[in-house]
Amino acid sequence: MARTSFEELLEAGVHFGHLKRKWHPAMAPYIFMERNGIHIIDLHKTVVKLDEAAEALKKISRSGRKILFVATKKQAKEIIAEQMKSVNMPYVTERWSGGMLTNFPTIRKAVKKMSGIDKMFEDGTFDVLSKRERLQMNRKRDKLEKTLGSIADLTRLPAALFVVDIHKEHIAVSEARKLNIPVFAIVDTNSNPEQVDFAIPGNDDASKSIDLILTKVTDAIREGLDERKLDKDRGEGEKKERGSDDDQPREAKPKKLGARKKA
Repeated sequence: MARTSFEELLEAGVHFGHLKRKWHPAMAPYIFMERNGIHIIDLHKTVVKLDEAAEALKKISRSGRKILFVATKKQAKEIIAEQMKSVNMPYVTERWSGGMLTNFPTIRKAVKKMSGIDKMFEDGTFDVLSKRERLQMNRKRDKLEKTLGSIADLTRLPAALFVVDIHKEHIAVSEARKLNIPVFAIVDTNSNPEQVDFAIPGNDDASKSIDLILTKVTDAIREGLDERKLDKDRGEGEKKERGSDDDQPREAKPKKLGARKKA
């Protein structure tokens, strides 16, 4: 896995934090200096933390488990959607529905409801409804799609959560912590890094900064998925090889001559 470059982070503006008066004291170890009233993040520490997070996420994806990405702020929504679609990971870019993790069975029921409406379209049931009923169904389907469409394939709780801006997504972080789900996050100078398991100190407001960090994370996940596929293909190959060995005719063992009976 390619190591993160200090120069890349610098060029993307990952080092720009918030105003000094908005800082969280727990971020002190990751702050390099103050310039014009703005905290500057120590990118050497960001490199280390980003690489650690990427390696951990790679292991999760290699195991075949899902990572749920959460980013409802304007600057991150499109980036998250585009990156996660490329690796088939679930994501939330609209409002976080309370209980999405802690009340997961109810969320699954809502997803099934959405699938039920889709089935009505396919089997012709939708055609026999009145115009008003069809309009209501369409509205309900659109509403469900907006909030749950990107997690429709999430059949069980995710193995981890990745958050952009834990200050804004505090409800999602809180639910994950209650369920002991590891939380990975881009943490700016106004947030508490101790609330998450893998904090990546960085600018969580600039789209260029978010895009670079998410690209590194997505590449690591893709690498894990590729390795999983190789492991699977190798395993199937070995299985076939063993099967072909079993099909080979075995040499007949010479029969032991029994002792002759005495007359």
